[in-house]
Amino acid sequence: MMRSATLTMICMAMLLPLAACGDSTNTHEAKGTDLAPGEYERGPHNGRMLRDGDFALELTVFEDGVPPEYRLYAYRDDKPLPPGSVKAQVTIKRLDGEVTTFTFRPAEDYLRGSSVLVEPHSFDVSVRATEGGKTHKWSFDSYEGRTKISNAAAKAAGIETAIAGPAEVGETLEIIGRVELDPSATSEVGAKFPGRVVSVHKNIGDRIARGALLARVESSYSLQTYAVYAPTSGVITQRNTNVGDVTGDDPIFVIADPARTVATFPIFPRDIEKVRAGQAVEIKAIEGERSQGSTIRDFLPLAEVQTQTVTARAALPNPGGLWRPGMAVRGIVTVERRNVPLAVRTEAIQQFRDFRVVFAKIGETYEVRMLELGREGPEWTEVLGGLKPGTTYATKNSFVIKADVEKSGASHDH
Repeated sequence: MMRSATLTMICMAMLLPLAACGDSTNTHEAKGTDLAPGEYERGPHNGRMLRDGDFALELTVFEDGVPPEYRLYAYRDDKPLPPGSVKAQVTIKRLDGEVTTFTFRPAEDYLRGSSVLVEPHSFDVSVRATEGGKTHKWSFDSYEGRTKISNAAAKAAGIETAIAGPAEVGETLEIIGRVELDPSATSEVGAKFPGRVVSVHKNIGDRIARGALLARVESSYSLQTYAVYAPTSGVITQRNTNVGDVTGDDPIFVIADPARTVATFPIFPRDIEKVRAGQAVEIKAIEGERSQGSTIRDFLPLAEVQTQTVTARAALPNPGGLWRPGMAVRGIVTVERRNVPLAVRTEAIQQFRDFRVVFAKIGETYEVRMLELGREGPEWTEVLGGLKPGTTYATKNSFVIKADVEKSGASHDH
């Protein structure tokens, strides 16, 4: 699907130049550099350098083998200071208004944050540090996975939203099968009396109505010619006779109703206990987007000897003739349903970096929420963590938001 032309261009989520302020009587600008807009000075540990006169603080997020945590390194005249000589705190404010303050304690050559910095790492940041009797303050924004799309543009792009909450999640099983004509929709047409075929009026593929003339036969008993008519409407799928043939007990035509098809699925022994008649099944084409809901109707009474599979059948109404007998199909069977306290629409979930995410909506701003997922179904997926109940999130066409985030360059950076 192409992105709507009316979708507004979103400004890159750029980190603003740092404004540093010293004690209560003096305000200073950050140390001058030749950095491009949106960039910032990095320190020896690849963190963000915050400067105020000859004092500097390097702010890093460390997540190598541990949950993400803040680490601070202090400097005077670019020379390391003992971590015990500095007191600091970092306050972050998230898009939804949640505020968290981190305190720090000395650890080796750095100050270690008091708690885990949960994803997403997207917030407005305030930093306060006290050293040598002076207090230093900085503030800046650090956004990732965030973009702004006007409501009008979102509507034009087909973006829809829902509120995260409880739902009934169905556990599913994928099975592979094929389309077949419903046996009850097939009629075999034979000659009433043995005799020579004198004319044939229909061919394979012809769509006919009930009562249509199929052939004429000269009876071997009376030597009179009689007509063979179609007993039902449908399509000629077999023609087993030609002019001059002598009819017997075998059918000379087979008529089928292509609108009456079934999907048949071989169920392997490991899954036989899970699949039951009456369960919902979503039937999908192997290629393309075509799908249709149905239920498992019944099972053939005998197992296949070599594979030990049992054939399940699901009704597949086919008025448009799009499902052709012989086509391979996938079936997504809902084998169990369970109520969960928090779930999101499965179609809303996108891949973002190493996470599966949805995009929360606050005002006209969308931002990633990294999810811990439980059971997944075709309609709903259980959420174990990463999203607050009651959050409004994008459901349909959330890939448009993902593309806008990636375009804006809002990265995982600190």
